[in-house]
Amino acid sequence: MLADLSPLIAATTYWLTRAYPASGGALAAALCEAQARQAVTVAAWLRYPTPTDAALVGIAGTGGSARLDGLGGLGGLGGADATGYDTGDDEAWRTWVDETVASWAACLLADPGLAGLAVAALAGGGHSAGALVDFRRLVAPDDQDRSAAVLLRHPDLLAPVAGLHQEELVARLGPGPALIA
Repeated sequence: MLADLSPLIAATTYWLTRAYPASGGALAAALCEAQARQAVTVAAWLRYPTPTDAALVGIAGTGGSARLDGLGGLGGLGGADATGYDTGDDEAWRTWVDETVASWAACLLADPGLAGLAVAALAGGGHSAGALVDFRRLVAPDDQDRSAAVLLRHPDLLAPVAGLHQEELVARLGPGPALIA
């Protein structure tokens, strides 16, 4: 059984960075990916808090990216997508995209305050126990991070994806955070 969320995290991060690409060159792309990966990691750890949860999603599957593709403008399978990437025939990664995790990650990217609450909710959890995990680029992005991820952090652009499962995230985090408009 798969008790590791890395395929889900990698695929969902890849989906986010294709739907909301970096603004700039290679450094911007790396910074954008780092922010997306941190948001997806936090979201995945919140959604699947135990090794058993992670193993079950490995067995049952994530649901894939079909609905997200329509919202993110990535179109169908095959050919070039809205970002200009040639998607070709290698679309297996899409089956690992988790819609809820992508939605929660979009919420966290749009609202660093909510991201801080989410990171705090992970404290003492099974995924981060005994490890020094830094989510600075997610909770306290600097000017370079924000510049690299203008599309990835734009609340209006993220709203369709964030709105899919935002209420579940807010419920998971408990009372306090306001909904993203």
